[in-house]
Amino acid sequence: MTYSTDLRKRVLKYVEDGGSKEDAVNIFGVCMKTIWNWIKRNKQGNLPPKIKEVRPRKIDNDRLKKCIEDNPDAYLREIAEEFDVTASAVFYACKRLRITLKKRQQITKNETKKKRNLFKRTRKYY
Repeated sequence: MTYSTDLRKRVLKYVEDGGSKEDAVNIFGVCMKTIWNWIKRNKQGNLPPKIKEVRPRKIDNDRLKKCIEDNPDAYLREIAEEFDVTASAVFYACKRLRITLKKRQQITKNETKKKRNLFKRTRKYY
C-alpha cells in the first residue's frame, strides 16, 4: 500500500521546517529510507505515488470462464488451441482466476471408500 500524498507533504514540511528526520520517523511512523526517497522525488517534482499500469492479458478472463463452463472436460491443450496460446498460459490464467483442477465427484469417492472398507473386512489372515 502506498502512503497518501497528504502524509508525504506533511513529513516533508516537518523536515523542511527544521525537524530532524529521526523525529519524523517516530512521529509519522515511516521508514528513514522512505523519507530520503520522498525528498529525492520532491526535488524531481514526482511526489505523488506512482500509478501501477495493468498490462493487457493474453487470455480474456470472461471468455476463459465461459469456455471452461461450456467444456468442463477439455484438456488445457485443447483450451490453448482455442485461444491460440500455450497450455502453460491457460494454466496460469486458471490459477489467476482460482479455477482448480477437475475433482472426482462425491459419489465416486464414497463408492471407492466402500469398496476399500469391504476389501479390508473380507481379507483373511492365516
